[in-house]
Amino acid sequence: MALVIVAGFSTQLAMGRSSFASPPLVHAHAIVFMGWTTIYVLQNVLATTGRIDLHRKLGWLAAGWMVAMVVLGFAVTVAMVRRGQVPFFFQSLHFLVFDLMAVFTFAALTIAAIVMRRRTDWHRRLHYCGMSLLLGPAFGRLLPGPLLAPWAFEATFVATLIFPLVGVIADIRRSGHAHPAWRWGIGALVGSMLITTAITYGPLGPPLYRAVTAGSPGAAVAPLDFSPPPPGSQITGRGPA
Repeated sequence: MALVIVAGFSTQLAMGRSSFASPPLVHAHAIVFMGWTTIYVLQNVLATTGRIDLHRKLGWLAAGWMVAMVVLGFAVTVAMVRRGQVPFFFQSLHFLVFDLMAVFTFAALTIAAIVMRRRTDWHRRLHYCGMSLLLGPAFGRLLPGPLLAPWAFEATFVATLIFPLVGVIADIRRSGHAHPAWRWGIGALVGSMLITTAITYGPLGPPLYRAVTAGSPGAAVAPLDFSPPPPGSQITGRGPA
């Protein structure tokens, strides 16, 4: 999972579709979310090498780190929507809802994993499902999003399920059955997609979009339209137009 994230964002940079000339908010978001990837890998190393005391201490730091992720995840998504700079293969309202739902679901799974920390079998699987949800932006950069429209979101979501499904298969091969934590973890992922769809295409979506974009360039973008590709180089993390 860490390699997918590194590959997604490094490929974006190598192809000239990403720039370090981004607003400070984008840099803070990148540092915090990549920091979580480092913490997650390190926690697995500590747990599997028997350094449980250090694993627990770092776990409480990670819990506070998650709060920063939620705040910055919400802030960056809202900023992109207000600037009217959502990737053109996503509907602006859909992008707003699924990004916020992904951050919320990640936090819910992470909190559940912390609560279940004394039950290692549940703890690690719930964390694993939460981490898999963070792969969406990376897969979104590796998959040919413009060619997948209007199903770019669904394709990216299916890709994030690869790792939990591998976990289920590994359990079945090892013990003959899948651990019940997978049902809750994968159920949360699927549930987030269903809720995203319900909000986007239901009565709650348009008022939410109007409230978020009020007084900004994003208000001129129809919430459920696909914008035309922008002229010139397509660079993520852009500042105000």
